[in-house]
Amino acid sequence: MATTVQDAILDRMRQQGRGKVFIPKDFLDLGSRDAADQSLSRLVRSGDILRLGRGLYHYPQMNQRLGIPLGPDLDEIADALARQTGSGVIPSGAVAANRLGLSTQVPAKPVYLSDGRTRQIKIGNTTIQIRHAAPRELPVGSRTSAMVFQALRHLGQAAVDDKVIGQIRRALSPDQRRGLLQDARYTTDWIAAIVRQIAQDEMEVAGHG
Repeated sequence: MATTVQDAILDRMRQQGRGKVFIPKDFLDLGSRDAADQSLSRLVRSGDILRLGRGLYHYPQMNQRLGIPLGPDLDEIADALARQTGSGVIPSGAVAANRLGLSTQVPAKPVYLSDGRTRQIKIGNTTIQIRHAAPRELPVGSRTSAMVFQALRHLGQAAVDDKVIGQIRRALSPDQRRGLLQDARYTTDWIAAIVRQIAQDEMEVAGHG
């Protein structure tokens, strides 16, 4: 049983699993802000976690063969930055296409869109940009659906073929494909038509239900 704020924070990180990025605000139910800040600093000094930047802490996955920590996931960093300001965040089209395996090109400066303020942060050799976008410019629906819509918009209608549709289908679970179908009503007609192809199996199951 955790006896200190520091123990409680580390316990929560272990429950969440390695690879997550945290901010002090994630632990305010365990103690005061000062106690959270001091505990996180001690966990950095002890080597249990890594400090990525101001108010950003990483509980890293480890390379078992080399015994070194692996770098943080871009989405994890973006989500943590969004939690700092209480804003929403989704990957830009180029980032979304890469995350879905539709592009092998990793953006040199990954861009995420947010209804919060514009900012950027440098993590190692990567600079992540959070760019303000008007609410009407942000896709509606689940995070996964928004990512698919962004990727398709980035590729453009003419570039979407059976290979692209198959790749997106494989990247999503059946539940995510069903959610994508539900969220298609929020997007443009040509993207909605492609979504119906992506979720064809789920549509057939629903039709027989």
